[in-house]
Amino acid sequence: MQRYMKSDMPFHGVAKPARDVLVRQLPALTSRTEWLDVIRRLWREAQYREERYVALDLLRRYPRWQELDLLPLYEEFVVTGAWWDYVDELASRHVGSLLMAQRSAVTPVMREWAVDEDRWKRRVAVICQLGAKGETDLRLLSFAIEANVTDTDFFLRKGIGWALRQYARVDAEWVRAFVADHPELSGLSRREALKHIS
Repeated sequence: MQRYMKSDMPFHGVAKPARDVLVRQLPALTSRTEWLDVIRRLWREAQYREERYVALDLLRRYPRWQELDLLPLYEEFVVTGAWWDYVDELASRHVGSLLMAQRSAVTPVMREWAVDEDRWKRRVAVICQLGAKGETDLRLLSFAIEANVTDTDFFLRKGIGWALRQYARVDAEWVRAFVADHPELSGLSRREALKHIS
């Protein structure tokens, strides 16, 4: 697992199905303060990668406590996690949910992240709307992609293609036109974007 993830942090070797069973057996957390304390400690004091996975599992387990004030915590996890397994979970499930619930507050932050020096924050800005479907903010999506379209980073190129491919399920013509209008898109982004468009 460590070799597959190219991780400096070691693994216990607990696969996701077994981890899910263990997380479901944890005692319920009774306050938001306790929940945040547990998550922060799991993340910051982690010696094994699964401890950070459990922190993300606990974030997902208590959706009623997901509020705008968590955005700086998500940013911390994106920057310190700095790898696709953590970042994609945070982008699609957590940052994306906040964006959908608090567009006026989160959209400007995503525009800032789209041009940040940190490539993982930029990837979040690109893929944070994967689950938005017909509610996708096309101006934000276009801005995030265009801000990163010439970057040679594999994860950004892949993320751009993924975001476009996902939106193509809603509006394939928009994606086809976007790709045609952006010849500077990498081959990887282009292939991913058009993968399921006949």
